[in-house]
Amino acid sequence: MIGAALQPPILLTGGEPAGVAPEITAAAWAALRHDAAATFCLLGDAAYWMARNPGTPFSVIGDAREATAVFADAVPVLHRPLAAQPAPGVIDPATAPQVIAAIDEAVDLAFAGAVSAIVTNPINKDALYAAGFRHQGHTDYLAHLSARHGSPVNEVMMLVGGDLRAVPVTVHIPLADVPRALTREAILAQARVTARDLRRYFGIAHPRLTFTGLNPHAGENGAMGREEIDVIAPALTQLRAEGLDVTGPVSADTAFHPEARATYDAILCMYHDQALIPVKTIDFHGGINVSLGLPFICTSPDHGTALGIAGKGLARPDSLIAALRLAAQMAHAARD
Repeated sequence: MIGAALQPPILLTGGEPAGVAPEITAAAWAALRHDAAATFCLLGDAAYWMARNPGTPFSVIGDAREATAVFADAVPVLHRPLAAQPAPGVIDPATAPQVIAAIDEAVDLAFAGAVSAIVTNPINKDALYAAGFRHQGHTDYLAHLSARHGSPVNEVMMLVGGDLRAVPVTVHIPLADVPRALTREAILAQARVTARDLRRYFGIAHPRLTFTGLNPHAGENGAMGREEIDVIAPALTQLRAEGLDVTGPVSADTAFHPEARATYDAILCMYHDQALIPVKTIDFHGGINVSLGLPFICTSPDHGTALGIAGKGLARPDSLIAALRLAAQMAHAARD
């Protein structure tokens, strides 16, 4: 990637320290240490990360930009001591405020231009809720922080697995609430952001968007529900009038085979599992969560804290490596 080393490093948040973040971070660094384009610095407790990875070198730095000089030889760390040193797999509530504070600081650094992108290690939301966290997850919290910086946004969660990019229009809500939450305005907002950021960060000049229906067989002309007729189709008509290349609504059960995937650049799905099941089926270990619509780049591995295998040498770093590489590619595309 020409000139990639000249851009600021990626900032990797520590996430839940008791989970697999320490070990997948070390493994990701080992895989990427000679790839200048994917240079990152860790925001976390250097002593704790070293204790969890005794064979991996870490180097404390004072400024994110110092990461470039040391990345080939050690994991660069912006050292932020933890209030406790949790055992692998055992959450300590004392660390929850610092997990939140790391996300806050990452956004501050992104707004200051000190980092080219943010990649977030997995968080444990139950632990954060106990500390006063009141958001569904990373994506809406990052949108909240953006608004606090004076940049309100329409955030979009896009999942990437292999050649599939899938956006759930409704996200972390009960299935029974989906029909009420699925509005024309929500579809329009998600589609506009997706198209814009596919151009901005993925170099797709004329994005092709496909939309699933909500009901089986996309409602069969109203025989199995009217959401396709009353909500989804009018939104697609509006998007076509705005010049976007859109198709649908299509039956979700025929939308994800290889020939279908070749016809679109991203697919917008009507609820969470409709988008995430195919992504995780296609690329379970390498899936990426991309937060679109923000005034900065943010990706994350598409898995949780995996407390049950933390510290056992079983965690695979594939998803984190993919998230770091994609963040680097997006930053390069945005700069160009």
